[in-house]
Amino acid sequence: MGKDLCDPAKGGNEDSEMRLKKTIGYFEGVSFIMGTIVGAGIFVSPTGVLQYSLLNVGVALIIWTVCGVISLMGALCYAELGTALPLSGGEYSHIKRALGSPLAFIFLWTALFNKPASNAARALLFAEYAIQPFFGECQAPELLKKGLALAVLWFLGILNGRSVKMAAWVQTIFTILKMMALSVIAISGIVLLIRGRKENVARFENAFDAEIPDAGQIAEAFFQGLYAYGGWWSFNYMAEEMKNPSRNIPRTVMTALPLVTAFYLLVNVSYLTVLTPKEVVSSVAVAVTWADRVIPSIAWIIPVSVAISIFGALNSSMFTLGRLSYAGSQSGHLPIIISMLNVHYWTPAPAMIFSTVIASVFIIPSDLIALTNYFGFSVWLMIGFTCASLIVLRYREPNLHRPYKVFLPVAYGMVAISLFLVCAPIVWSPKVQYIYALLFVLGGFLLYVPFVHFKIHFEFLDKISCHLQLLLEVSHANQKYE
Repeated sequence: MGKDLCDPAKGGNEDSEMRLKKTIGYFEGVSFIMGTIVGAGIFVSPTGVLQYSLLNVGVALIIWTVCGVISLMGALCYAELGTALPLSGGEYSHIKRALGSPLAFIFLWTALFNKPASNAARALLFAEYAIQPFFGECQAPELLKKGLALAVLWFLGILNGRSVKMAAWVQTIFTILKMMALSVIAISGIVLLIRGRKENVARFENAFDAEIPDAGQIAEAFFQGLYAYGGWWSFNYMAEEMKNPSRNIPRTVMTALPLVTAFYLLVNVSYLTVLTPKEVVSSVAVAVTWADRVIPSIAWIIPVSVAISIFGALNSSMFTLGRLSYAGSQSGHLPIIISMLNVHYWTPAPAMIFSTVIASVFIIPSDLIALTNYFGFSVWLMIGFTCASLIVLRYREPNLHRPYKVFLPVAYGMVAISLFLVCAPIVWSPKVQYIYALLFVLGGFLLYVPFVHFKIHFEFLDKISCHLQLLLEVSHANQKYE
């Protein structure tokens, strides 16, 4: 990367190493993973699995369980890569090491569209749940929702850019709060089942009596279930900042994923204890309908819990996107200023500003967010590439120190599952939008060839970087990414 352009850190201790601090422990790691996975979906609309299971309760619960197992399989593959290569870039860094710079750039290019749009959608959803109660049955003003969404995005962007410890503390608090809300739902369901009232247990005594779905419907139910577990892949982005990653990464994975699976199962059992499968599928917000039946006097706790859950998931997602931008800049795939750390807090402040600006752009014309519906295949494409990277590194670098090793057939299985999940929606439900999405993904090469491969550089960018470096008081990290 060369020397700093302006080097505001020269006045400090030259012997100190400028790099991300290891401030995240086991408990923070578990909170990060669970907080990322558990968003608004389990409270509002956990209906897709049951709907595509043709209201067959037994099949639906099996699918929820298997989706949890698949997510754990993928997370264990990522745990091997995270312990062997504890870098902030997550999948990006692993794909670059194993499959080369061009594919890593395509991942970065796609993620810088998908992830900010997802953050913008979460921020808007949070704003809706936070504001709507004040307007009753009237629709809240769109401008007010967008204003609050932008305020939340920038609050979390600044928080993550200023203090990793504070961001981790916020994540832990909000994860505890959302899991407490899920615990209320789960425990209430268990109590109702233990009481053994006929109307509560009937749906489980004949769990498989409903029509059995066909292969296509089961596949669609799996799509819905795996979407609910989305976010398990994010923990590797904090690998560089985790204390004792070789020990804590596998432990956090083996704690968080089984816990989330257990909560998802118990919450769905609770919903089905109180509501019929038809009521679950037809409900706009399942948890609210459930609360109106079971705890009507404090039913307001559910909308509050949804807002809390969204806020926690948004915080962890902001953290992830900042680290991805930081790693991409370290590798020369983004402007050099983004790879710098604040000289006072040792945080990737420019990367956080950059990722927050992109997410803010998606909020203003929020119609852009709808386009990301057609990029779902790219998520599993990159998961497939990442698991393939594990296999490639096993054979290419057999002597690489691996504190944790996953059973290799698990990685092959994840590659096969990813390939199926990439191809299935395109084959079964072909839309011209998928072609546009694919062209956008491949369009990344139009930027890679001139600016990365041939290293075309504009000198005026150095002057801009110099001014920004002095303004933001940032300096190069000592560590470079391979």
